[in-house]
Amino acid sequence: MVTLNVSELDQVDPFRSLQSTLRDRWKTIELFDNSEADIVIIPSLSIDQRELQKIEGCEHYEERLLFSLMRLRNPRTRLIYVTSMPLHPSIIDYYLQLLPGIPFSHARNRLLLLSTYDSSLKPLTQKILERPRLLERIRQAVRHEQAFMVCYNSTSLEAELSLKLGVPLYAAAPDLQIWGSKSGSRQIFAESGVPHPDGSERVWNPQDLAQAASDLWERQPTLQRIVVKLNEGISGEGNALLDLRPIMNVAPGEATSAKRVAAISDRFAIMSFQSSQETWANFSGRISELGAIVEAFVEGENKRSPSVQGRITPTGEIEILSTHDQILGGPDGQIYLGCRFPADESYRLQLQQLGLKVGRKLAEKGALERFGVDFIAVDQGNGQWDMQAIEINLRKGGTTHPFMTLKLLTNGRYDLSTGLFYSQQGRPKYYIATDNLQKDRYQGLLPNDLMDIIAHHRLHFDSCTETGTVFHLMGCLSQFGKLGLTSIGDSLQQAEDIYNKVVKVLDQESRSDNLDVPSFSDSAFPLIWDGHND
Repeated sequence: MVTLNVSELDQVDPFRSLQSTLRDRWKTIELFDNSEADIVIIPSLSIDQRELQKIEGCEHYEERLLFSLMRLRNPRTRLIYVTSMPLHPSIIDYYLQLLPGIPFSHARNRLLLLSTYDSSLKPLTQKILERPRLLERIRQAVRHEQAFMVCYNSTSLEAELSLKLGVPLYAAAPDLQIWGSKSGSRQIFAESGVPHPDGSERVWNPQDLAQAASDLWERQPTLQRIVVKLNEGISGEGNALLDLRPIMNVAPGEATSAKRVAAISDRFAIMSFQSSQETWANFSGRISELGAIVEAFVEGENKRSPSVQGRITPTGEIEILSTHDQILGGPDGQIYLGCRFPADESYRLQLQQLGLKVGRKLAEKGALERFGVDFIAVDQGNGQWDMQAIEINLRKGGTTHPFMTLKLLTNGRYDLSTGLFYSQQGRPKYYIATDNLQKDRYQGLLPNDLMDIIAHHRLHFDSCTETGTVFHLMGCLSQFGKLGLTSIGDSLQQAEDIYNKVVKVLDQESRSDNLDVPSFSDSAFPLIWDGHND
């Protein structure tokens, strides 16, 4: 067998060859973030659309990368942002008005918004590829020697788009995405010496899945529950919980393996699925397409779900960006709802060290850009926590946009020695963020209504105090009553107070008996703030 080195791979792989130009363009992390660049942003959720449809309002999740508009605070940066459907103008104005020290018109002139005008259930990248004139317009808009492309996740579609545009993709190559799958994550953890729950390799049918679950139970006879995971999923969707306690009569040592496998197979049909729309008939049908694994469920009276985020630069540098405590919900607490930054001080430095181990192994494999590692932390008492790695995300996850919002708004820095983020004024900053503030009573609120409410109650982010709330997923509000927000404070308590105030105001303003709508004369000027409390 012939093994090719990186330079030889570049010669035979046009995508890798184009991507390798990133190494020459940016020599350090600092230059990468502040250089003159044209950034093509493709917020396509290029994942299985059937899994994606389990998330309410998923068609608006292309808005989650709008934090990238704050990169326009660098007067030498230009952005091309493409969406399936046009974005509401007030949403764009909202982000641009957050930019400190940059005239609105200057930022707007460096932003090109494009749309496919296609709301069909296909990944955005596929829609772009199907429109050669749109492709050509993007190609002509960029300065190729200074351009790069970013995306939500990288697949063969994004690689094809990168080549057709002649713009390098700053993301892990599609053939490396296996390391962000459930089975690939487990292999990386094993190779990097990061603790993780006992489990199985990927299997491709329900019969082998039942056998893998039986084998796991054999190795751990005291096991009470097993997590069954499709090899690809998003926000905890694609997970199910298999409860072994009702079939303890076939526990290891009490029955034959065949009886155990049969009992487990029967239990699959009544597993607890994380999505209320999921059924075993559908789930089992996906196993042959995606593969699945089983994994020991981590029990514990006091447990949390922290995560660590990092990135691998084109020059191979590994940088820890942040740590979070994730806020989870759903039937068994496996659905991502939001996060708190930073993670608890009792384990945030340990998270950083484990994240570096994973980052080094991913870099060895050739991965680029963002990675996140999710853990389960179980309180052992005396301030000690047992950390078990659960999965790797080789994409922009739910913690990406709140942290980047904080970083780009304050131009601050993350301190590895403390695990805290400091603004330029030296103040540590904290936040609580969610994609899932959702209530039926919010349905019918338009983006302009939200702007009215924000302005009237002064809920906006104040660039003087560097506290307040930044909103996202505003396109979800009217139809789904769903909104995203990041509430930033000088302490976690202040961030929580700010968040709670937003919820209280929205609850009050969405009451049917409280419709104080401005008259035409009152709203003749756009209700957009400049980031200051006057």
